[in-house]
Amino acid sequence: MLIGIDARFYGLLGKGLGRYTQKLIEHLETVDMENQYVVFLRKENFDEYHPYNKNFTKVLADYRWYSFSEQLFFPRLLNKYNFDLVHFPHFNVPLLYRKKFVLTIHDLILIHFPTLRSTKLNPLWYWMKYAAYKWNIGSAISRAKSIIAVSEFTRNDIISQYPEAREKITVTYEACDDLCRISVTPPHHILEKYGIIKPYLLYVGNAYPHKNLERLIDAFELVSSAFPDMQLALVGKEDFFYARLKKYALRKNITGVHFLGFVPDQDLDVLYRFAEAYVFPSLYEGFGLPPLEAMAKGAVVVSSDHLCMQEILGGAAYYANAKSSKNFSNAIMKVLSDKILRLNLIEKGYQQIKKYSWEKMAIETLEIYKKV
Repeated sequence: MLIGIDARFYGLLGKGLGRYTQKLIEHLETVDMENQYVVFLRKENFDEYHPYNKNFTKVLADYRWYSFSEQLFFPRLLNKYNFDLVHFPHFNVPLLYRKKFVLTIHDLILIHFPTLRSTKLNPLWYWMKYAAYKWNIGSAISRAKSIIAVSEFTRNDIISQYPEAREKITVTYEACDDLCRISVTPPHHILEKYGIIKPYLLYVGNAYPHKNLERLIDAFELVSSAFPDMQLALVGKEDFFYARLKKYALRKNITGVHFLGFVPDQDLDVLYRFAEAYVFPSLYEGFGLPPLEAMAKGAVVVSSDHLCMQEILGGAAYYANAKSSKNFSNAIMKVLSDKILRLNLIEKGYQQIKKYSWEKMAIETLEIYKKV
């Protein structure tokens, strides 16, 4: 087969979606020596990917996501290759591409959270883009030969919105890297670099409204009253949503909250390993990779009780209703004060991450290609 992969989200450029795309391609290179692959990248990540399997080649497709060039010119490029199938790891499949393709859907966040608090666009333009989003994802689902969901929760969510897709959907779980990165810099120097003095709680991810970080800051205010030395470290690239969250923390005059911005993996490894707890108050996820990454580093995890998180984290996390800052703060304080509970959750975390494997995901995805 000749298979195309839309890897324009590849690597750090595409955040969680970029990690998924990167790991899929890396592990397909190790498990598939038979089929031919063409990997499409943008200028920003073109040099980030270096094929080492002779059956893999990369091609520049510098079309911005959700753009007119993506819709008009990307299909022309794809059609030049006469692919047996193309894998789109996101819903933004060009409407003009009418050949066989496989689609990965990570979540339906924008359908469940169509709120102006999720954007800095003016209202009219936002709702126009929202309508285009719903049209595009509906079209992609109806045209896809097979749909990959990254969790049973996401599968059921897709079916609830698009019942006709039921027979097309296969679940392939994501995974996390469990290797500790060796740093030549002593851990305490890394913590000092970010202004962190132990003890601290850690969150890693974006600050979109569904991540529920305002409630996390409210919960931290309650936690700090019982644990006055505790700090809260928030890791995520500076953007409109983090700027708004900073203003919220300043307005409430809550001390001990550190906005660290983007943190490279080597430093992030240290932040995970020395956190008193990893806190994840998200109200909606399609998979939820950061808590698994935290478990891989030996961090105890306090999570929202969202159904997806219970599916992915199993009995290895301490859950609470994150819509209530009081409930979530009580859960954090319980984990901080109960040493036996902490050790039990940490050990369960090490076992939980063994259930997930990028190689297994690649093998299952390859089987889907063959079936299509």
